[in-house]
Amino acid sequence: METMTTTNGAPGGTAGGGIDGVLFDFSGTLLRIEPAESWLRASLAAFHAVPGTPPCLLADGEIVGLAAALERAGALPGGASPATIPDELAALWDLRDRDARHHRAVYTGLARQVPLPRAELYDPPGAGRSLYDALYDRHMTPDAWLPYPDAAEVLAALHLRGIRTGVLSNIGWDLRPVLRAHGLDRHLSACVLSFEHALQKPDPRLFELACRELGVAPPHVLMVGDDRTADGGATAVGCAYFPVDPLPVHRRPDGLRPVLDLIG
Repeated sequence: METMTTTNGAPGGTAGGGIDGVLFDFSGTLLRIEPAESWLRASLAAFHAVPGTPPCLLADGEIVGLAAALERAGALPGGASPATIPDELAALWDLRDRDARHHRAVYTGLARQVPLPRAELYDPPGAGRSLYDALYDRHMTPDAWLPYPDAAEVLAALHLRGIRTGVLSNIGWDLRPVLRAHGLDRHLSACVLSFEHALQKPDPRLFELACRELGVAPPHVLMVGDDRTADGGATAVGCAYFPVDPLPVHRRPDGLRPVLDLIG
């Protein structure tokens, strides 16, 4: 089992203190993005559903290969990191979660590293509508996200224990509709998104802001997340930190339940 990291070795970060609030990361912690192939297939379906658009003529093998290439390019937000980041996107990559326009630009830019078959249809020159845009739009929909099996259970159990809970995410778009669609918002007291504050984890100011929104002092807050650098930065302001692995949902049925044991 993963272990909790604290600033002084005591649960909650304060000697003899307890945890009164828990902040959860979003992607890879409470939910996971769908696989690249289903992301591409759903985006193609949406693209071809527009009136006047011809039916999809891509062979199944072409779709599978294109999905793999997009995944290697890191074009799916919440998915694999890019194998390489093009020089022209390097600066945007570092700032992508501080601004919604930057976030869209960097991920559509990564997708554009992969040439599309039938480009005259999927990415016509000068057209305002491209499959690259459909791909980005798809990842913001509730259907693109799969909750971890124990996410709702753990949030509800913490609520029953009087523990305040919130989401703190490095992200470039409003994830609240996704949380609502999956029933994960009902017990949350705060939702702090990096792009709304032009700050991103592990900046201590974002953790401090999230604790204020939660209404709990940092020494009594536990941060739960899959990124040991970004989420683990919570310890700099006195929070405790519990890491989870961003595995596919079927391979992590109970990765959040240890939080309940830590709280006691």
